[in-house]
Amino acid sequence: MEGKNFERRKAGEDKLKEKDPLAWKEIRTDHIIQDEWIDFRKTSYRFPDGSIYEPFYSYSRRDYVVIVASDPEGRYLCVHQFRQGIRQVTTEFPAGCIEQKDSRDRTEKDSRNRAEDEKGRDKKNGSSGKDTGNSHPFGAFWSVSEEDALEAAKRELREETGYESDEWDYLLTVPSNATLADNYAFLFTAKNCRRVSGQTLDDMEFLDVKKYSAREMEELITKGEFQQAVHITAWLLAQRRGSGAVTE
Repeated sequence: MEGKNFERRKAGEDKLKEKDPLAWKEIRTDHIIQDEWIDFRKTSYRFPDGSIYEPFYSYSRRDYVVIVASDPEGRYLCVHQFRQGIRQVTTEFPAGCIEQKDSRDRTEKDSRNRAEDEKGRDKKNGSSGKDTGNSHPFGAFWSVSEEDALEAAKRELREETGYESDEWDYLLTVPSNATLADNYAFLFTAKNCRRVSGQTLDDMEFLDVKKYSAREMEELITKGEFQQAVHITAWLLAQRRGSGAVTE
């Protein structure tokens, strides 16, 4: 697998340090909700022309994986589940958040990073509880390595579908919503998937598994019945890779 694109977040931070003339300058950030699931923020920015805009709302969530999985017959594994954002049952690829358990040495590293983050915030902000930077519970605490992402992809495929694969390929890492969020989606393919067990779903997961041919997948997308934008991106990249349109 390629590893260069897993540094995309760091590259973005380095670009800001270069003082791009189009970059907004963060003046003040208040954390409205900050827990293990989300960091929802209200921020004041100075625009390139010197004017100030507030409030601008944004959020952080965990990075996640999307898996374009296919069986030996070339059928694609999809899941049907309810998505509360659009209040519909959707068809999409297996996917899920990258969690602490996806890294063997995460616990010690997380504790150290969390302590350093909290110490830095206290030093910067005193006892006000306000943040003039962009630190949040995910930041360094939830930084993701190539190994973490692949481990999460394998786990999510097995838990949601009961299938495993020995043929994994990394496609790309993309922002989930560059306008409002700073988390990333890690896109993978998994070929020649074989069923090894039943589903192992979380308490809040209710989903069915169904297989589609490539033609059926294209029809679902064209008809607007396969709606997740990042999942469609993964599909298109997988098809280009499979057809040889993209070469190493």
